[in-house]
Amino acid sequence: MMRLLAALILTCLAPFAVQAQTVTKEKLTAALPKLRELARQVVAKGEVPGLSIGIVYRDEVVFLEGFGVREAGQAETVGADTVFQVASVSKPLAATVVAALVSDGVVTWDTRIRDLDPNFALPEAYPTAQVTIRDLLSHRSGLAASAGNDIEDLGFSREEILKRIRHTRPGGSFRADYAYSNFGFTAGAIAATRPTGKGWEELAEEKVFRPLGMQSTSSRAKDFVLQPNRSSLHVRIDGKWTPLVKRNADAQSPAGGVSSSAKDMVQWLRLELGNGRYAGRPLIKEAALEQTRLPNIIRSVDPKTGVVGFYGMGWNVDFRDRGVEWSHAGAFSAGARTLVHLLPAEKIGIVILSNAFPTGVPEGLAATFFDEVVTGRPSRDWIAHWNEIYEAQFGAVARKTAMAPYASPPASPAPPMPLDAYAGYYHNDYVGDLRVIEAGGALSLALGPAGKRFPLRHFNRDLFLYAPFAESPGWMVAVTFLIGPDGRASQVTLENLDEDGMGTLKRSKSR
Repeated sequence: MMRLLAALILTCLAPFAVQAQTVTKEKLTAALPKLRELARQVVAKGEVPGLSIGIVYRDEVVFLEGFGVREAGQAETVGADTVFQVASVSKPLAATVVAALVSDGVVTWDTRIRDLDPNFALPEAYPTAQVTIRDLLSHRSGLAASAGNDIEDLGFSREEILKRIRHTRPGGSFRADYAYSNFGFTAGAIAATRPTGKGWEELAEEKVFRPLGMQSTSSRAKDFVLQPNRSSLHVRIDGKWTPLVKRNADAQSPAGGVSSSAKDMVQWLRLELGNGRYAGRPLIKEAALEQTRLPNIIRSVDPKTGVVGFYGMGWNVDFRDRGVEWSHAGAFSAGARTLVHLLPAEKIGIVILSNAFPTGVPEGLAATFFDEVVTGRPSRDWIAHWNEIYEAQFGAVARKTAMAPYASPPASPAPPMPLDAYAGYYHNDYVGDLRVIEAGGALSLALGPAGKRFPLRHFNRDLFLYAPFAESPGWMVAVTFLIGPDGRASQVTLENLDEDGMGTLKRSKSR
């Protein structure tokens, strides 16, 4: 749930506006020491444990530094070559990989998924027959935003999740509504690789990472774990940054599974700002790459100004006073915040990788930097501005509010039925099998392909609670049973799996 919310806010918040001016070498030279000092202050104040920043201007890497520590409480510092999990900044990287396949003539942006994978299906027949790579990478397939995210947490494989999303409910109208979908995006990227007979991870290396010399970059979680210079993920526990959870995003690798360093990422920025040229040579055809940065769907409308924000393929596309802007943010609720932001007309771009959630530091640093290089001074305290946004959405008060319904038991709770009335097997085609186990006078759930166990705590009559979010200790959500005429539970609804109505499972025959 938190992971989905993070993805949604990062794509909906409108970028900042400034007066139209030109970036010059003199402004850049003046801005870089200020950025360095601001990053130091951010870390010194404990707003993130660590971060790294890379900046490219006119095909030159002009800034590349790390700040803070890789893990709170440890001595190892962050450098420009420290590897971070970049979360949804994986999406524009993945779009570059697919652009390389389009450039090679392997697929087109408008190749239908059914022509690449006859077994692929969305919840409705017409989108299933017509959906293209462009549709899926633009989040306009009609697939619900949360589809696949919740069962990924249960340990299902990429293949199984992409098979099961057909059982979800639509999240909007095909090619008319924007719904940010990790597994819709993943389905489009994976389908594009099928004519090659190679895996996504191999092709990402072959088409982008290796040609750009991105030696520390990978689309595999196991490669990240083997990196000696890697950053941990951090969440706030009792006000302190804590490395609590490890995140394996292999199932949605094109959408969120890349790990990289600022040192590597600036090479990719050079390719993007060079419209497919790198180190003076063409690597990807400009006609293929430019399609990723063209508006395909409206993603947001600023309620105050009416300004429209668009989504291309893996890129937020915004038209501001300083021209077109390409950007994408990333977040893991388990403890990552990242950002890439480019001003193509000025040939300048910044990447910021940090190891904490929630925080608005990446947006705050980027906004301050662009103000400095465009107008010569920041128009506001952008760090405070963006931190307020993230605190309101995901901070301690927001978490307390979300947890409030079950924070305290009712004054006079009704007792449960005999526990064996709830025990047994339940099923739906999306979540799969769920087993409610009674042992030692208590109930537990077994979920997912490995039968992951979660103890249940009684709350009131047929409502129990469990804690599914490892990154949020103490956050309990409802497990509600419906009792049938035979005095036994006929179905069970798990609140955290029910965002799009897919959390209800019917009792099935015992195995």
